[in-house]
Amino acid sequence: MPDSRIRRIRESDVDAVAQLVHDLAAYEKAPQDCHLTADRLRTALFGDDPAVFGHVAEQDGEIVGFALWFLNFSTWRGVHGIYLEDLFVRSELRGSGLGKALLATLAKECVDRGFARLEWSVLDWNPATGFYKSLGATPMDEWTVYRLTDTALEKLARLG
Repeated sequence: MPDSRIRRIRESDVDAVAQLVHDLAAYEKAPQDCHLTADRLRTALFGDDPAVFGHVAEQDGEIVGFALWFLNFSTWRGVHGIYLEDLFVRSELRGSGLGKALLATLAKECVDRGFARLEWSVLDWNPATGFYKSLGATPMDEWTVYRLTDTALEKLARLG
């Protein structure tokens, strides 16, 4: 049975979710790297061609957690999956089941839509790694994430 505290994000939730994204950046010790604005998030979620989706966790009518995700594609399986960009629950509510409920909602989304997998990245030091493993998630230890940003991205783009 779905958890009544979890629902799809609404446009009226965007300001609260943008603030929680900044809270997540502070938790991950990188607040200076978070440049998200509510307007950018609103456009990504509700603009003409949305490519980001989300769910929120509510407690007593207040947004206290979120999951932002987008579709990826498995060439080997030949179907889409969900890539969970960010999952966050306020620290005082961790252990309340909200994180598990958000993940269960995304797992149901995958199963209902015939998607092959639900994936995400987590910092090695994050204590949530134990929680994720308890759900049956498998760390992809043989894979390394690569990223191009800023100057390196622009430099490579000039070759195209």
